[in-house]
Parts: sequence; structure tokens; C-alpha cells
Amino acid sequence: MASYKIGILNGDDIGPEIVPVAVDVLKAAVLPYPQIQIEWTPLPIGYTSFLEHGITLLPAVREALYTLDGWILGPIGHMAYPKDQPQCFNPHPILRREYDLVSNVRPAKSYPQISCINPDVDLVIIRENNEGFQPDRNMFRGTSDCMPTPDMALSLRVITRRNSTLVAREGFELARRRGGRKKVTAVHKNTVFKLGCGLFIDSCREVAQKYPDIEFETVVVDTFAMKMLMRPQDYDVVVTTNMFGDILSDEAAGLVGGLGMAAGLCTGPQYCMAQATHGSAPDIAGKGIANPFAMVKSAQMMLAWLAGRKQDKAALKAAAEMEAAMEGALKDPASVTVDLGGTASTAEMGRAMCRLLQERTMA
Repeated sequence: MASYKIGILNGDDIGPEIVPVAVDVLKAAVLPYPQIQIEWTPLPIGYTSFLEHGITLLPAVREALYTLDGWILGPIGHMAYPKDQPQCFNPHPILRREYDLVSNVRPAKSYPQISCINPDVDLVIIRENNEGFQPDRNMFRGTSDCMPTPDMALSLRVITRRNSTLVAREGFELARRRGGRKKVTAVHKNTVFKLGCGLFIDSCREVAQKYPDIEFETVVVDTFAMKMLMRPQDYDVVVTTNMFGDILSDEAAGLVGGLGMAAGLCTGPQYCMAQATHGSAPDIAGKGIANPFAMVKSAQMMLAWLAGRKQDKAALKAAAEMEAAMEGALKDPASVTVDLGGTASTAEMGRAMCRLLQERTMA
């Protein structure tokens, strides 16, 4: 019997609509397996937490997260937070840095039923999560973004062997689990950033030596951006630095139907965080029409990742069945939201996935 402690953090705007759907579908997936025990812990975060508790990320919540295996985080609408309230801050970088969530795993897959630019995409981009040019994550104190004069801005990029190695290792392990092409592509720009990207590529090459069963290649970022659009089927798992990965993963999402299909999982040596890569969509919040697919997929990835760490065959099977139910729901226009060409509400799409899971159990 395997047990899991999982947090539920709804987030902002459409978060309270899509996160409960993800939780319901995950619960339906593990229901046939009584040996899988999950302890759920709801926790406040974001603007709702600020209104109720005066801060977007309570110290008590930060302490509670240390006791969990992972958590589901809804989108955070921090761009709309009041700028004159120091306690109303973006919790994203704190969560990623404090819990050492080094790798941001972002799959892009096309489905026959969903209109997309390229119908033959099935790749995963893993970006380093806590370094690069992000000024709020890569310094012990202060930020790396500064203006020495009114007419000059400086941004410092940080690359370390430790984080580059962890990202590369996550990529090779994922390529091995996925089966398929068993290929890792490291994306860089060491033609210009000889030290920063050079260190990243050197770290990837060192890890590659430990995975002789996995094909390894390196590609310059601008060349990769072009090739991914022209022949995305050439790629399997892609590892890269923070900003390159942020840009390329959105480009990949555009190939397969947009950010509504873009799931994400932040992983580290000890914890994981299911977090879809799209924003909080305040323009449709409360209307019940938000596409929950990316959030559900993120939760499914979390279950599979945790199950792999615990070598829990039942949970791995439940995760596979959850993925099959998600893909099955896409086949029926009555089971998907308007943005996917359907007629379902957010909750109805979730119920369709749960129904398919129940039918698989009864079959």
C-alpha cells in the first residue's frame, strides 16, 4: 500500500474552477485501487489568501508544503495584484526556489480531434526553473535586474552545473520512461554565450554518458525554433535553460492547439508541483467555460511522477488510465469546452473524464 500527501492550492481567477476538476478526475482514477491512499490538504494561496489573511503566501502554508509529497497549484493572476501592497506578491518564484523545483516539464502533444497546426507532435520540453535571467530566483539577496543609469539596464544570467545536471538527468530519465524514440535534445546558444550555455551543454554531455541507451544531440536555440515548427516529430525530450524553455514551450503549445492544452509539472529532488503553463484568464473567470485539460494533465503527470518515485505499480496504472480518459473525452464535442470546438462547461468536461474512468473500471 502506497500513501501520498497532496496539497490543493486553487490560485486565482479560473483556478477555483479548473483545480477542483483536476482533483475530481485524479480521485476517480485512483478510486478502483484501495491500496492507493491519498491525504488531501487544501491550502490558501494568491489573491484570495491576501484578502482573507493579508498575505498571498502564508508562512503556515510554506511550512505545510514541506510535509507533502506534492501539490496542485492553480494559475496565479499576479499581474493584477496591487503594486503598493508588499504582502501581495507573486508566490510562483518562492515556491519554485524554496522547494528546489529545478525542472519544469512541459509536454506538447497533438490529438486528432483537436484543431492544431501540426497533427504529428509528441514531445516534452524541460526548462531549468530557478536560474537564467529570472531576477527573482537567481540571487541570494536582491535581484539581477538593475539600472546603473536612467539609460542603461543590466540583466545577469545565472547557470550552475548542479541545476543543469538535475535538468539533464530528469530529461534522460523521462526519455527512458516514455519509450518511443528515446532521444534527448539539449538546446543552447554556446556560439554566443560560451561560458553560460557552455556550462549547460557540458553538464548535459556528462549526464548523457550515463545513459548509453538514449540518443543525445545538441542544437542551437534559433535553429531548433525553426526545426521544431517544420519537423516536430524529430524530437522527443528537449532540455534547455530557463528563458529558452519558457519561449519554446509556448511555441510548442501553439503547434498543438494553444495554452489550454499546455500542462506542466515542476519537479525537484524531493517535491513536485502540478501547474498548467497557461495564465489565470480573468476575462472568463466565473463563467464556467475554462478548459481544464491542461490542469488535469498536470495532475496526471504529478501522479505518474510520484508513483514512479515510490515504484507504485497501482498508481502508475491509475495515471495511465487517467490519461486515456482525458484523451477519450476529446473525441466527443459534447465533452469538451468551447475553445476546443465543443459545448461542455468546465465541470461537464471533468465529469466526462470521470465517467470514462468509471466505464473503464466496469469493463
